[in-house]
Amino acid sequence: MWLTPSLPRARAVLPAGSWQGAADSITLDFDARHRRRMRMTTDGGVSFLLDLAETRILEDGDGLACDNGLTITVRAADETLLEVRCDSATELARVAYHLGNRHLSVQVLPNALRLRDDHVIADMLRQLGAQVVTVRAPFTPESGAYAQGHSHG
Repeated sequence: MWLTPSLPRARAVLPAGSWQGAADSITLDFDARHRRRMRMTTDGGVSFLLDLAETRILEDGDGLACDNGLTITVRAADETLLEVRCDSATELARVAYHLGNRHLSVQVLPNALRLRDDHVIADMLRQLGAQVVTVRAPFTPESGAYAQGHSHG
């Protein structure tokens, strides 16, 4: 039988700002921060198993508490995104409607929207009158109305 060494398991998430003293960090894009169970490797090269009770989004600054006492800081990686601005709040709301109608994940900023880079969507947004630029930044989209689950009962 082929055996592998036992990996430390991260079974708890410590909310950002509620803890300090990480031994290492892990830098992940948005998709990799939306997990329940997965083998991962820290920025320092330490392998561990993310082993949470349920799928959740890991936020920048969260800590992963491992059963061996190690705490790992979650860092949100920069991603290539579109940043969308409009001349008025009404125009920005109109753009947001069209993005939502396409079921795209969107991050809402005070005067702009961010979404994953897509040249077809960028062209559509420009046709709607929006100013669109490509940026590198962490992506933290809105979780949506049903993020905690819903029923059809």
